[in-house]
Amino acid sequence: MDELIGSFISYLGSERRLAVNTLESYGRDLRQYGGFLAKGKITSPAEASRATIISYLLHMEKQGKATATIARRLAALKAFYQYLVRTRVVDRDPTVNLESPKLQKRLPRVLTIDEVELLLQQPRSDDAAGLRDRAMLELLYATGIRVSELVSLDRDDANLALGYVRCSGRGARERVIPLGSIAKRWVGEYLLHSRPLLVKNQLDPGALFVNHHGRRLTRQGFWKIVKRYAGDAKIAKEITPHTLRHSFATHLLENGADLRAVQEMLGHADISTTQIYTHVTRGRLKEVYARAHPRA
Repeated sequence: MDELIGSFISYLGSERRLAVNTLESYGRDLRQYGGFLAKGKITSPAEASRATIISYLLHMEKQGKATATIARRLAALKAFYQYLVRTRVVDRDPTVNLESPKLQKRLPRVLTIDEVELLLQQPRSDDAAGLRDRAMLELLYATGIRVSELVSLDRDDANLALGYVRCSGRGARERVIPLGSIAKRWVGEYLLHSRPLLVKNQLDPGALFVNHHGRRLTRQGFWKIVKRYAGDAKIAKEITPHTLRHSFATHLLENGADLRAVQEMLGHADISTTQIYTHVTRGRLKEVYARAHPRA
């Protein structure tokens, strides 16, 4: 089973060029399924029937798994079995016509413009790490890129003279995003005054943002940074690195940006993914109306 999962993950990485995080997620989900089969004395995915898959879905439900988790694992199984049929490891796909559980669409949590300002002001700009943190937060809010894209940026990806950032998103799709004047200033300050101190005498990794060891900053490292500043800001909302991406999109749409342009900047393959932010802005309009209209 592990060998088949390994070959499937290799296929996704080389042929479909999926991101590392996505590949890891597929691997975890499929190993969970492999563990379930092993408990039932099933040694090969070829032995699994439609009833086996349904039993697995019910098993996850009994465990209290979230609907989104069950839907994601079923999607991984469907892709896995399609690959096994194509490579003739199995002669039938037991996941055919199995529907994913209906997902409740949750609106993304966003910050107000004042809350964003408060968060961005938390890092100290008089030391190397604080200046780096301010530059990262400003760039994240200015571009709406994903955290994985942020930490993957190289120095050459930020063109401050022309005012843009180039990044590779999901499926290795490259896009170019404008960079505002404030973000340009902070990134420029970081490159001039902070990054050389962090890299020191280490071999320069070429990464745009580096940690105190002079190596490329990780997603986990950045998550800890955001968590610390969110606590310092004392904002009464749960704040994650993705919150700034949601806030970027929502604030653009609230101020009249075109939905297609926002889709392009976010790197969404399907505009329906971007449309969730229109629901957020409508909700905000209703709140304003309720507070301001005398007969609301």
